[in-house]
Amino acid sequence: MSEAAAAAKPLPVVPFLKIPEAGDPYLEGQKCGVCGAIFLGERSTCSSCGARDKLEAFRLANQGTLHVYSIVHRSFPGIDVPYVSAIVDLEGGGTVKGNLINIEPDPEKIQMGMPVEVVYQDALGRKDREGNSYLSYFFQPRG
Repeated sequence: MSEAAAAAKPLPVVPFLKIPEAGDPYLEGQKCGVCGAIFLGERSTCSSCGARDKLEAFRLANQGTLHVYSIVHRSFPGIDVPYVSAIVDLEGGGTVKGNLINIEPDPEKIQMGMPVEVVYQDALGRKDREGNSYLSYFFQPRG
């Protein structure tokens, strides 16, 4: 690993994870200026109302509720299982898929609609060929 890679900030694991020079990381969506629909990823046309070139960057909230989840027992080699894959509805708009952490992967412990928060952590130790680390986002129970 180069010294530059060791000293560099981590890279975002997805394009909608923003890491500003100053301040905390955040998830960024696109909000339609016509109907108010919110989406992940850049786009020029609203999937809800069809408006063109009316979407603007929108900072998503770090709190939401668990919409649905799945406990994954089989995955790619090198990925620890079981883990909880979740879809979360964020406060103020936006629906995001990610992993639910800091809770046992047990249906008795996980409740639909439970309040969760977004946390930003190292992407499970993964690095690219140059030795750069990645920052990812996860959900965890609030409270």
